[in-house]
Amino acid sequence: MLGWFARLFGGLHRAWRRSLQLRVVTITLVVSSLLVGGFAYLIADKITNILLENAKSDVLMRLQNGQDYSAKQLSLYSTPQEAQLQETIEGTVNYLAGGDPQQTNGVVVALTADRYTGVIEARSSSDVEYQALISRELRAAVADGNVAHQIRTGRLTGDRTKYLVYGSPVPTRFGQLELYYLVPLDRQDATAADARATVVATGVALVLLLGLLAALVTRLVVTPVRVAARTAQRLSAGLLDQRMVVDGEDDLALLAASFNQMATNLQRQILRLEEMSRLQRRFTSDVSHELRTPLTTVRMAADLIFAERDEFDPAVARSAELLQAELDRFEELLTDLLEISRFDAGFAMLDAEPTDLVPMVHRVADRLAGLAERVGVELVLDVPSTPVIAEVDPRRVERVLRNLVGNAVEHGERRPVHITLGIDQTAVAITVRDHGVGLKPGEEKLVFNRFWRADPSRARQTGGTGLGLSISLEDARLHGGWLEAWGAPGQGAQFRLTLPARAGDRLTTSPLRLVPADAVLPFGGPRDGGPSAIGVGTGADLATAVPVTDLAGAGSGAWSTSVVAASVTTSAPRRQPGRNPSADVSVSDHTPDGGPQGGPTPAGTAGRAEVGS
Repeated sequence: MLGWFARLFGGLHRAWRRSLQLRVVTITLVVSSLLVGGFAYLIADKITNILLENAKSDVLMRLQNGQDYSAKQLSLYSTPQEAQLQETIEGTVNYLAGGDPQQTNGVVVALTADRYTGVIEARSSSDVEYQALISRELRAAVADGNVAHQIRTGRLTGDRTKYLVYGSPVPTRFGQLELYYLVPLDRQDATAADARATVVATGVALVLLLGLLAALVTRLVVTPVRVAARTAQRLSAGLLDQRMVVDGEDDLALLAASFNQMATNLQRQILRLEEMSRLQRRFTSDVSHELRTPLTTVRMAADLIFAERDEFDPAVARSAELLQAELDRFEELLTDLLEISRFDAGFAMLDAEPTDLVPMVHRVADRLAGLAERVGVELVLDVPSTPVIAEVDPRRVERVLRNLVGNAVEHGERRPVHITLGIDQTAVAITVRDHGVGLKPGEEKLVFNRFWRADPSRARQTGGTGLGLSISLEDARLHGGWLEAWGAPGQGAQFRLTLPARAGDRLTTSPLRLVPADAVLPFGGPRDGGPSAIGVGTGADLATAVPVTDLAGAGSGAWSTSVVAASVTTSAPRRQPGRNPSADVSVSDHTPDGGPQGGPTPAGTAGRAEVGS
């Protein structure tokens, strides 16, 4: 029973929240019911009071006439013991009753002598037990010489009936008698009941009419709004040719016409932007492919010159070395542009397979050993001693790690860079932490943009293309994972890559936290909870720290000094699905206190961007 009531309440609550027409009609019915109910109560009460006042006026007039007549008839007697007094009292009562001893109209007339009990016998116009309807208070008031009345309910001849009881003293030569009129109010009650029923029926009809009117008026307004909502939904789904029907010249017709004009302008703009985007993607792809052939020729010539550079003049030899380095960078840029064009065209595919991420992290560290040694950065690995298996595309994940570690080394300010690998039942994560310059507020929205750099004037060691983090973000999206960044001025930065252990699974948490444990946060910050601190970190049972001093790497992109999170939660076509736990990779850099801003900043800021496919 409780479950049924809960479902009923839930259904009514949803209907109330979703239907504007239901709310308007309900409010109209409630308010009109209160108003009409109050008005009906006032009308019925007024009618009842009028009927009662009319009955009182009639009975009072009859009572006064009866009092005068009784006093005249009884003025002939000077003592209560006279022989004809009882007969005169009985005749007076019959006369006042209208000559109808049976009292078919229900009115009872009684003449009593409370002061002469046992001497004068009380008389009434009908043989009924009327004494119960005359209260002690009323008798006392009349005995004191006052005209008084009460409304009493009792049974005299049949059913219980409401009576208006009036009493008046009758002065005589020997003392005072009491005259009572008992008038039934059943006719007045019936009239009042009919009036109340009429008022109630009229009120109910009026409330229903108001509710119907409110429903009709609301429907006239809500229907075009619903049509506009459905049309907007179709437009958002890509059906750009959907339009509203314009009917009439009123405000709603103006709304429909304005909506259609807006939809037309949006369609024109979207089509123009789509065409520009298509042309841009095609241009990028065509240029990248067309440059391959001359680049291959130039590469062959440059390799020949570079191999014979020892035989050249020192200045020419140095030029050969510069030519070789720039050709390497140019070739890397072309490769990245081709990769970006595949992502833009939607042709990127995921070749997921069970992969152990531990040797992958070591492999990336080994490849970047030369750069790390050259810039004076120590790489510290914190990875589990047991295999960490996840269904990932090893080529793409390794590329993401190279970009993240390369950025950390580039911006590490000769401080250690920590690479941590963590795993739980559903995901794996890698964090890269440096203590470099960090990220400035607002740069969290720019760090994954193409060709963006945190400090354009900063000298680069790796000569990256500026597309590394953009490609990494797309690689994470392709896995259905998260690529997030945190940073603060003077505290460095940390990047975290989280991937599902099984291809196609949806991520909910990460094994590693995004905000480093040594970060200084405002008011204590979020550290062990919240969207920027997901995960519990790694423990001694998961991994051992392995310092690596000969690591080098190249990467691209820049870092932000505020807490940044760029999260990817969409999925893409995958091959070879598996059933292994997910992997998460995070990269971070650290900046010493009193960084480039001249002093430590107490905390960073956090943000998160969701990218959908």
